[in-house]
Amino acid sequence: MEPLSSTPTPDELPEGRLQGRQRFADLVRQALACAARERWPHLVLSDPDFSDWPLGERGVIESLNAWAGKGRRLQLLARDYGRLREQCPRLVQWRVTWSHIVEAQACRQTSGGEPPSAIWSHAWTLERIDIEHGVMIASRESARRAALQERLQACWQLGAPSFPATTLGL
Repeated sequence: MEPLSSTPTPDELPEGRLQGRQRFADLVRQALACAARERWPHLVLSDPDFSDWPLGERGVIESLNAWAGKGRRLQLLARDYGRLREQCPRLVQWRVTWSHIVEAQACRQTSGGEPPSAIWSHAWTLERIDIEHGVMIASRESARRAALQERLQACWQLGAPSFPATTLGL
């Protein structure tokens, strides 16, 4: 992965209709690196189960570490976090370390059936509109960001806290 100093700015992140599973994974990496470099204050990562996101990769965790800090907020939204726990132990550990800036909700019932597969920030959004075929739309357009934020918030409100940083046992 490229050093954070050479990551794209929000203006350099792509816009428009894009396609491909590898392209999606690359955009997740680029967006999180950009969030770290540009110090985006708030991120929302949403997906039914995050099974094909590169969230367990060392470079992604490095970006999240560089991003995390005072005044930051990350919201995770999923139907289920089981696969994420299994496939991304680095992210699970990162979640423990940064639990004070991370909120996670499980949203099992939405009007559309699943939580959107998306990255939302104040500067740029990426939404997969067809997960199976890897079709997505990236945008800096304020109307698209606002519409996605509304859908994410509606799902968030229907959800319940999930993916705790620690599990208490007897």
